[in-house]
Amino acid sequence: MPTRPSAEDGATSPTTARRIPRRGADRPEPARYSDAAPRGPCQSRVVSITRVHPDGLHPTPTYHHVTIVDAGRTAHLAGQCPLDAAGELVGPGDVVVQADQVVANALVALRAAGARPGDVVRSVVYVASADRADLVAVWDRLVASELGEAFTTASTLLGVTCLGYPGQLVEVDLEAALP
Repeated sequence: MPTRPSAEDGATSPTTARRIPRRGADRPEPARYSDAAPRGPCQSRVVSITRVHPDGLHPTPTYHHVTIVDAGRTAHLAGQCPLDAAGELVGPGDVVVQADQVVANALVALRAAGARPGDVVRSVVYVASADRADLVAVWDRLVASELGEAFTTASTLLGVTCLGYPGQLVEVDLEAALP
């Protein structure tokens, strides 16, 4: 069973937690922000942000697959791409095969955050195509998948010109409320 990262345990995860230093500065603890002005009965507000790279997902250049915010506990997943754990594109030219890989990656990232598809509060689906049939094929595949419950919440489906990796046709962004 996955353990949840926390500020006290140094932002570890059940898999691999890695901090990316911001602009060369060493950041040994999660970023914390405090409001200077009081807010009602609470004199200050502390927000803890933990960034995680789950095992089983491809390495990233500068971002994290999962960001957990302790301000009502939400997880903001990076755009899940159709890349295997080695960072290779899966299903070149096939939006349905790419959608399946995106689902697999999103499930890994949600589990690393301690979330499930039903905890997703926002999704954005990008398809690199101007053909509505491609958008519908991706959407239908996503909602019929193990991740399907994630798309019963606030969701956006977009046809775009291109995505970040050569040959990439599908990407999904998810935000989840953590239990």
